[in-house]
Amino acid sequence: MILGEKIARLRKQREWSQEELASQLGISRQSVSKWESGASIPDLDKVVRMSGLFGVSTDYLLKEEVEETAPQIPEGEEESDPLRSVSLEEAGTFLDLTRKTAARMAFAVSWCILSPVCLILLGGLSEFGGERGLSENMAGGIGATVLLVMVAISVAVLIFHGMRLERYEYLEKEPFVLLYGVAGIVEKRKEEFADTFRKCITAGVVLCIIGVVPLMLAAGRDVEDMLLVSCVALLLCFVAAGVFLFVWAGSIEGSFDKLLQVGDYTPEKKEVNRRLSFFAGAYWCLVVAVYLGVSLYLDSWNRSWIIWPVAGVLFAALYITLGAVVGRKR
Repeated sequence: MILGEKIARLRKQREWSQEELASQLGISRQSVSKWESGASIPDLDKVVRMSGLFGVSTDYLLKEEVEETAPQIPEGEEESDPLRSVSLEEAGTFLDLTRKTAARMAFAVSWCILSPVCLILLGGLSEFGGERGLSENMAGGIGATVLLVMVAISVAVLIFHGMRLERYEYLEKEPFVLLYGVAGIVEKRKEEFADTFRKCITAGVVLCIIGVVPLMLAAGRDVEDMLLVSCVALLLCFVAAGVFLFVWAGSIEGSFDKLLQVGDYTPEKKEVNRRLSFFAGAYWCLVVAVYLGVSLYLDSWNRSWIIWPVAGVLFAALYITLGAVVGRKR
C-alpha cells in the first residue's frame, strides 16, 4: 500500500472529509486530493503532523508493506551486514540542523579570510605611514594578535557546530538506504532550493571578480603604496563575502546530496574520501607551521599572508590528484 492510499484509508477511518484534513494541516483540499491520488508527495513536516493526527508512526506512512521471501545464500558465503536505513524523522532533523548551522559555519570561514586584514593594514601604516605611522614591531604584534583571535573564534564556531552534526557523519562516510518516500521528499526540497543555490553561487563569483577590480585599477595608475595595501584588504573583504555565499549555499545543497548519495557522496567517492581523510589534517598543520616559521624568521608578518591563498590552491590541486590516483587503484 502506497502513501496516498494510507492517507485516504486513515482519513476515512476517522470519517474526515478531505476539507477537514486539509484544515487541520493548514493546506488546501486540492493538496490532499493530489496526495491520495499519488500525483504529489507531502512535505516532511506534513507527514510528521499526519502521523500525530492519525496516531501512527511515520515509518508506517512511508514504508511500503511488501512481503518478500528472503534470498537464498549460497553455501560457503556469509550474509553481508545490512545497510543502515535513514527514516523520515532522521532525514528531516539532519536537513533542518544543517540549514540552522550553515550560516554560522559560513561566517566562521569568512572570518578566517578576514583575519589578515588588520595585519595587512597595520603593516602598511608602519611602512608607508611616515613619521606618524606605527612602528613595525607594534604593527606586527597588534596585527598578529587580532589574526590569532579571529582564527580562534572561527575555529571554535566550526568545532562547536561540527560537533552538533557529528552524529550524521555516517551520511558522508558510509553507504545507507532511505526508507520508502524519503528520497522523493528530499528531491523535492532540493528542487525548491535549486534557484537560491544558483543565485548564491553566481553572486559569490561576481563578488570575487569585483574585488579584484580596485586592486587592478590602483596597480595600473601611479597611486600611493598605502592605497595599494588598502585595495588588498578590500579584496579580502569581497572574497570573504563571496565565500560566505559559497559555504552557506554549498552546505545546504550538500545536505541534499548526502541523503541522495549523489555528486561527491556516491558510495565510490565515499571510499576514496575515507582513504584520503588523513591528508587534509596533515597538510594544514604543515601550512600553519610554515606560515609561523617564515613569519617569525623573516619578521615579515605583513607579507607572509600570501602563504594562505597559495596553500589553498595547492591543496585543491593535490587533493584532486590524489583522489584520481586512489580512485584508479581502487
